[in-house]
This record gives sequence, structure tokens and C-alpha cells, in this order.
Amino acid sequence: MLRSLKLTVLAATMYSTTLMAQDADPGRYPLIPYPQELTARQGEFVVGRTTNIVSANVFANEVKQLQQLMTTFLGYKLPVSARIGASSIVLVQDNAVKGEEEYELDITPSRITLRARTGAGIFRCIQTLTQLVPLAGHPANEKLKTIAFPAAAIKDHPVYDYRGMHLDVARHFFSVKYVKKFLDVMALYKMNKFHWHLTDDQGWRIEIKKYPLLTEKGAWRTYNNQDSVCIEKSKDNPDMALDQEHVIQRTGQTLYGGYYTQAEIKDVIAYAAARHIEIIPEIDMPGHMMAAIKAYPFLTCDSENGWGKTFSTPICPCEETTFKFAEDIFTEIAALFPSKYIHLGADEVEKTSWAKSPACAAVMKANNLKTVEELQSYFVKRMEKFFNSKGKKLIGWDEILEGGVSPTAVVMYWRSWVPKAPVEAAKNGNRVIMTPGNPLYFDGIPDRNSISNVYHFDPVPKGLTAAEAANILGAQANIWTEWIPSEKRADYMYMPRMTALAEVLWTHQQRYDHYLERLTSSYALLDRMGVNYRLPDLDGFAGDNVFVDKGTLQVIKPLANMAVHYTTDGSIPTLQSPLLEGALTITQPETIKLSAFSPTGTRGDIYTLKYRQQHYLKPVAAAAMQAGLQLGIYEGAFKSATKIKAKADTVVTVTNVAIPEELGKGGKAFGAKLDGFIEVPATGIYSFYLTCDDGGILYISDEQVVNNDGWHAPVQKSGQVALEKGLHPMRVDFVEGGGGYTLKLEYSVNGGKIQPVPDSWFKRK
Repeated sequence: MLRSLKLTVLAATMYSTTLMAQDADPGRYPLIPYPQELTARQGEFVVGRTTNIVSANVFANEVKQLQQLMTTFLGYKLPVSARIGASSIVLVQDNAVKGEEEYELDITPSRITLRARTGAGIFRCIQTLTQLVPLAGHPANEKLKTIAFPAAAIKDHPVYDYRGMHLDVARHFFSVKYVKKFLDVMALYKMNKFHWHLTDDQGWRIEIKKYPLLTEKGAWRTYNNQDSVCIEKSKDNPDMALDQEHVIQRTGQTLYGGYYTQAEIKDVIAYAAARHIEIIPEIDMPGHMMAAIKAYPFLTCDSENGWGKTFSTPICPCEETTFKFAEDIFTEIAALFPSKYIHLGADEVEKTSWAKSPACAAVMKANNLKTVEELQSYFVKRMEKFFNSKGKKLIGWDEILEGGVSPTAVVMYWRSWVPKAPVEAAKNGNRVIMTPGNPLYFDGIPDRNSISNVYHFDPVPKGLTAAEAANILGAQANIWTEWIPSEKRADYMYMPRMTALAEVLWTHQQRYDHYLERLTSSYALLDRMGVNYRLPDLDGFAGDNVFVDKGTLQVIKPLANMAVHYTTDGSIPTLQSPLLEGALTITQPETIKLSAFSPTGTRGDIYTLKYRQQHYLKPVAAAAMQAGLQLGIYEGAFKSATKIKAKADTVVTVTNVAIPEELGKGGKAFGAKLDGFIEVPATGIYSFYLTCDDGGILYISDEQVVNNDGWHAPVQKSGQVALEKGLHPMRVDFVEGGGGYTLKLEYSVNGGKIQPVPDSWFKRK
């Protein structure tokens, strides 16, 4: 038995090594997610007007999808026939290919063969073919004369069954056309679950025939604080403007909103099903229900509708009228959506009104419930029984664990500051979908670290046995749209980091550098699809820049076909703005805005670069220095790093700009100050990159170098300082608002490579 185990491990090691050795030319095979097995071959199969498709009737839907692929690139359909000819694409049903989404793709100079047991497998194979279309050198709007598919042998299957994307259409609304485009991008990267967040405090987006006021009233609003913030930000970024198709005039008021009719919902479901994507609806209860309560005030315990201490007033789980309302809604939802899942939400519930309600006191007494958390569990369990009666399984955010949960409920883990939640759920026998806020909340502003953070995410939390880990269904990324008011902004926020998650969940093998090369090759396909993806970061500058005598702006472009345009008058760069070619000399303090543009005109980030003149800061003399920094922890919630209280509650020594896990655990808010000195090895202009969740400020020699203050998701900001060789006082003030923190300091010198600041540079008295 032991010898057999050793041989198995050896074989697995050899297999893994072979796969890594097979990593093919990323320009020729720009596949994301990368296949489990790919053998590169010489030659290519050329598709043209003499090519035909041969397929069994069982794959009629997939033939239609393949025809659509060919029409997209060639401008015409290929004939379908029963006979294999001199140039054929053959779809074969093969019961020896076991997995539901497993497929084999064989490309030779004389034939393409797609082989799978199911339509889902054939469809995933077609997406692989789509990504193999060579597009380099072809304008996005140009049809190809032929398609030369590179020869290869591919065997492929997913590691995780649940590979999801979420879209919140309640905070800001998105058209049916956009949802279909979103599904197309998901399908291209082999994602298979679409979590459609259809209701929330800010809007009710699905027609419910029994309760028409849900959409007549609940789907529309006057501009709220989220809209006004987005409108203000649109002055500096046009993508932050509200999509005007969702703005109407009614009874003298300007209203924002919209909803989907049940006919439109059915249309989208059919569209997704043709792409083998399951749509999981979320109707969020008992909290996040202000839009519904606006239409039907009887739903609350006290007929009030507003905000409590933390969240909005929930519906009342202690009245049978509430359950009738919920069951009526979910009866229509269950009839509409063929998915085996319905998402109840059940997160962020303000339970204050429950605690004061006589009706709730009576229900708690009758059911031996000790806390309002158990009362929420009572609501969730009743709804789960109702879902089960309709043949559906309940999914809820991980708060459903509080107060006890049925082992048959599916837990969606999001609170990264409660790492025990998915572990306890999996050990309890619950199936778990991983979607922790960091790094899988794609509403967080992306930066140069975002793709790497997603790619290196492990869906299986620590502390599980192999048997318990089998309860991890997979993962999904969430797009919450409070600050995503337009379709272009939504594209920017989720692409291309969704591609990293796709590879994590399908392939589940680490080949990050190879993935980045494949990603570079894949942008041409996204251009053809009209996806407003985030362009890779430009380098060679910081947000706040300094020069001594004169400075040089030398932009480093990650893609050769990028064009960088800039302005000096404060306006947003456009394709008509001056083109930045070569280096730009800086001789006086000024502000420069610049953006990169793709060949199709997609604009990247708008960078605002401030330049100021500075002398090299003199080092200080200090004796008897020790290694490390002094870290002070300040208990409490501080919304700004400038407002941390005077006296630390805990003081320790650390080796770098980092907070030991044991001091920041529990998801609580706190402040921190890291004090000491930084010893730079040479005179130069140093760029520092401070990544924070929530906020922080870096000071060197009493100068503010990087301001990344305020409560926000993980994001990197940068600044420069001119330093003479030697020792300089430094401090980082940091605040965490609760929910899990990130703190990292990196540097570059004179425009060089970004890297971590070495421990040896930090000193303290």
C-alpha cells in the first residue's frame, strides 16, 4: 500500500512537470483558462469557404454557436453536412469523455475534431477555438478572409464545478443588451454561474405580477447620494456618468431606474442556457428591502422605512403576512428560473426593530428563540423549507450561520474578516461558495496588484481535511454597483481580472507569468467584443513626483500598440490631445494628465501627475540604532489617518511596514502608527507605493510622501521624495474601518523596478 502511494505521488509529480514543460507559445495559444493538457503541433488548419461542419443532431445548439463564431470573424456561415470532406470541423459525441464540461480538441492541418459527451463540453471547446483565432494585425472591425487555427491536441476539464460572476443591478441598472454581453464574456472564459442580484434598498428590478407596485414604485428613485457622487466624479472620468437610457422624467421629477419584465427575464435565461450558464437569482431578504417596503409599508414591524444604526429597516419575520408576501414572490421566481438555486441574501440585517417588537417577542417565546440572531435563523429556515417545496436549494450570505443553519443550505462566504465562517460551514456539511471581499469584490478600485491578487487566490481555506474541502463548490467574483453607474465602468471594473479567476477555477495551476503573456494576446479579442477593459498599468512615474534640477517623464508602456496622450491644462486626455512620444522634460512645477489608448480607442486609467521641485533631503545623524520599527495600535474607529487618538493601547516592535495578524484580527476597526527611520543606500529620487485597506499616509523627514487616506478597499497610491544617502525619519499612519486590512509598502529608485522595501532599511532608537 505504501509503495503504491509513493508511485502515485511520483506519477503526479512527473505529470505536473510534463504539463509545465508543455506551456506553449502564449502568442500562438493565448488560452485563458489554460487547458489541463495542451500539446503544440506544427502547422495549422485553415477555415475558409470550402470548410464544412459535420455534427450529430444532439449538438444542434452548439452548431448554432459555432456558426455564430464563424460569422463573427468571416462574415458568413459554414455549410453543415453529414459527410466529412477535405476541410471539415467535426463535432463528435463521445461517451468515453466523462465529465459534464470535459472536452477534447484535435486540430490538424486537415481537420478539426471537437469531442465531448455533452453539449456543455462541446460549447466549452468552441470557446477554446474562439480564443485561438489569430487576430494580431487585424483591425477590430475587419472581417477575416480565412481563419488559420494553430494545430494542437487539447484535453481539458474544470477543477471546480461552480465558477461564478455576480452583477448587482439594484444600485445601478443595466440593460438586457448589456447583461447578454456580460454573459458572452463569461462564456468566453468558461464561467458557468451568473448570480443576478435583482433587488436591494435602492431598487427592485424584476416584475412580480402579484405585487405590481414593486416595480411601479420600487424600480425608480430620485437621485440618491450614490448617483450624486458618480455625477461629480464624471467631471474627471466620463465613464462615471449615469447611462442616460435609465433616466426618465415623470410628474415633473427626474427619476433613475428600470426593471426587467418577466418576458425579458425568460429571454436572458434562454440566452444564458444556450451558453451553458446557470442564472441564480437573488431576492435579498429580510434586510436590504427598502425598495419593497416603499411600495408595501406593512412589511416592517413598525411600518417605518429608513436606516437604523448600521443598516436599513428589514421586513418583519414575525407576521404571517410577511411570509405570505415572501412566498408569493418566490413562487414566481421559482417558476421563472430553472436554476436549482435561489439566493435569499440574508446579510447585513438591522435587527433593532425586531428587538422592540411585541410580535417578535411572542414568536421568539413560542419557538424558544433566545436572540434576534436566532430569529433571523428562524426566518431563513422557514424560507429554505419553502424553497425546497419548489425543488430549489437556498443560498445565503455567510451571516446565515449566525443563530444556526440547516446543513442543506449553501453558504456564500464574503466576510474575509471572519475566516472561521467557511471552515465551520464546510465542517458542518454545508456546501460553500467562496467570494471573500478581498480579492473577489470587483467593485474595489483595481490597481497594478489586483490581477495578481486574484490569480493567487486559493478557493480552499486552511483548516479543512480533504473530505471537508470537497464541500467547497468553487468561487465567484462580485460586482456591487453603488459606484458603478455605467456599462463602460462595469466593463472596466471586472475585466481583465475576471480572466484570472477563470484560470484559478478551471485550471487551478500556477503559471502566472505565462498567463500574463496570454492575457496580452487576448486583448484583441476583447476589442472585437467591444469590452471596455482596464488597460495594463503604465509605469515610470508616481502620483506625486519631484525633481531637483529638472525632471523627465519617461512612460513605460506594457503594450507596444498603446498610444499615450497627455494634457497640461487640467483637461481629460483624448485621442486629439498631444501624443507623448519619447521623454518629456519637466523644468517647473506643473500637473500633467495622461492616458493610454488601445488601437480601438479604449482609454486606460486617467493619471494625474503632480510635479514639484525639491532639494535632496539631508539625512540625520543617530547613534545606537536597532532594527525594525515601533508599532502602536490604537483601539477604536478612525475614519482618517489624521484623526488617530493620542495614546496607543498596544506598542510592539515589527521588522517592516506590516501589522502582525494577531494584533489586527477579529475584523474590528483600529488605528496604527509605525514610527522609526528609513536608511536609503544611495542618493536618488525614491518612489514609494503604499497599498492600503482601508487608509494610510506615509511621511518621510516630516514630508507627506503618499496620501492613501480614508476608508476604502485595497488600492495602491504612490509618491516621490528626493533623499540623500543615509537615515531619514519616517512614519506610516494607518486606519482600518473593520472587515479585514491590507498594508504594504514598496519602492523604486530613479524610475527602476518596483520592489518591497527591505527589512534592513528600517531602524528605530
